[in-house]
Amino acid sequence: MNALEQLKRFTTVVADTGDFRTMEKYTPRDATTNPSLIYQAAQSPKYKQLVDDAIKYARSTEFEDGRRMRACMEKLSVNFGLEILKIVPGRVSTEVDARLSFRIYDTVSYAKSLIRLYEKEGIGKDRILVKIASTWEGVKAAEILEKEGIKTNLTLLFSKTQAIACAEAGVQLISPFVGRILDWYKMANGVDNYPATEDPGVLSVTEIYNYYKKFGYQTEIMGASFRNKEEIIELAGCDLLTISPKLLAELETAEINLEPRLTVERAQKMKIDKLSLDEMSFRWLMNEDPMANMKLSEGIRNFSKDLRKLEMFVGRLF
Repeated sequence: MNALEQLKRFTTVVADTGDFRTMEKYTPRDATTNPSLIYQAAQSPKYKQLVDDAIKYARSTEFEDGRRMRACMEKLSVNFGLEILKIVPGRVSTEVDARLSFRIYDTVSYAKSLIRLYEKEGIGKDRILVKIASTWEGVKAAEILEKEGIKTNLTLLFSKTQAIACAEAGVQLISPFVGRILDWYKMANGVDNYPATEDPGVLSVTEIYNYYKKFGYQTEIMGASFRNKEEIIELAGCDLLTISPKLLAELETAEINLEPRLTVERAQKMKIDKLSLDEMSFRWLMNEDPMANMKLSEGIRNFSKDLRKLEMFVGRLF
């Protein structure tokens, strides 16, 4: 078996793309998208009908002028999600507007709008993960949604602090961003690279995995944002890994013997102190972690920027 086939034996592989043909080729269980991926895909003639349908929906008389662009963005995200769900047997992650990352109840409202659109198309809540940035407000919004049966994926996660807050809130899944952590440490320390076994992103996810499994948290861990296949190999055994088409192709052609690096059994034998966080301790620990603080803010800005680009692109077609 190639490396991808071996990886699928002990880790759920998720496609990190907005391209449907890639999903058909690599047969992942789940799929994730984000504003950047949808912006790229929406410009392709292949997906013109999805854009046109979202515009038609937003033009309907039930929306006032000021609400139409948001309605269009919601419907476009769901249109992509619906196409993805025709391909993957599991779940699709659909993202809340990143500009709401510091607004608890606006995030809740947006998430419920997405769920209603999916339900109108006959898709149940069990197949949707609503993606929310891992701010304190995002975690609190997710806690509300989870209690109402809406499953969440807390994204832009860069630290154990964020991970613990998510687990205590009963979040369904977290997406720690391995490659972006690596990027920060390379820049901060002026080095070209780290061996995979010393990669700061890999070490961060390993620490979170061991903490969750030690204390029996049910929140799933999905490593994301990889820079190379070696990072993926070092996290074999993680609950889920969301992987770009380029790296899926590299794994498919890699002929190596792959064994799980992360296991519940090893984690449960470790000596780890349990922590509990309130808002003040969360904010303080994030303040003390320049990498997590910077990458979270940067990620929100970049997703917001691509969302604005998508709005401009669609706006020209209205």
